[in-house]
Amino acid sequence: MRTGLLLINLGTPDEPTPSAVRRYLREFLGDPRVLDIGAVGRWMLLNLIILPRRPAASARAYATIWDAKRGSPLMYHSRDLAAGVSRQLGDAWHVELAMRYGTPSLATALDAFAKTSVERIVVLPLFPQYASSSTGTAQARVMELAGERWNVPALDFVPAFYDDPGFVSAFGQVAAPVLAEFRPDHVLFSFHGLPVRQITKTDATGTVCFQRASCCDELRNPNCYRAQSYATARSLAGQLALTPDRYTVCFQSRLGRTPWIEPYTDHVLDRLGKAGTKRLAVMCPAFVADCLETVEEIGIRAREQFKAAGGEELILVPSLNATQPWIDAVCAIATRHGAHKLLPVVSGG
Repeated sequence: MRTGLLLINLGTPDEPTPSAVRRYLREFLGDPRVLDIGAVGRWMLLNLIILPRRPAASARAYATIWDAKRGSPLMYHSRDLAAGVSRQLGDAWHVELAMRYGTPSLATALDAFAKTSVERIVVLPLFPQYASSSTGTAQARVMELAGERWNVPALDFVPAFYDDPGFVSAFGQVAAPVLAEFRPDHVLFSFHGLPVRQITKTDATGTVCFQRASCCDELRNPNCYRAQSYATARSLAGQLALTPDRYTVCFQSRLGRTPWIEPYTDHVLDRLGKAGTKRLAVMCPAFVADCLETVEEIGIRAREQFKAAGGEELILVPSLNATQPWIDAVCAIATRHGAHKLLPVVSGG
């Protein structure tokens, strides 16, 4: 029998229109693992503040990166990746792509696996660093949907792969020629941000995260997104021969007034521009496919901000997308997990 591989990315609106963005945001931000506040507060924030105001602005941002034929970059890069992985793994595997929010849905992917009677499903959330609002919610939703079925499928979840050698090597192979040609004065590793409260929730002991300034210099909390991000950056810096003075780790996309993990990307951009940095390259190793947060937020808005602060040029290093090194890495991860046969359940006595 075949083995299933379920690739999961976050999701994207179906169109760059306010109505489509509103539908997407309602599902995305209605998730209690994303807006992790009380149900009443989440409803009020979503329905009274976010949904009346944000869809129009977000739709305009999506429109700047939308491909007339292929649509959202996140969607077509993810589809290309799934197709490439499927070709490379061959007939022994059945590969499906799903989005945690929007289409193609997780339910549709599980239906497809059921129709082909796969022996087991390797579930690979395409988020290198663990966060409950990305990896966690994808895993939880798959388990919820699978548990509703009469024939519950055997599932094997791939954990965060922030330090996977294939992942690090693939990003290094994509970045190296770009950096060699551009010759930046400095490199930013800009990761998606998270509220501080979501980080501290992963620290079961309450004694690790943010207890000292250098808490992320080592992975003392194995589920800490911030520490995993720093570990990814250190691995990439080593591969790209970047000394510590030539790169900075920072966190983008913060929202609201609550504290988010620091340093903030926009603050670092201003500081570097004003300090005389002229040529800046930005890598976004929290994203395996280019999307709104990379192409628009960094490639357009961050570039404008950096130049306004005194810099001369900023380039976005492309993400992994469907490059061959990344296809190779995904196939290696899948094959490694697919080789771990689940033990049968036996009765005691």
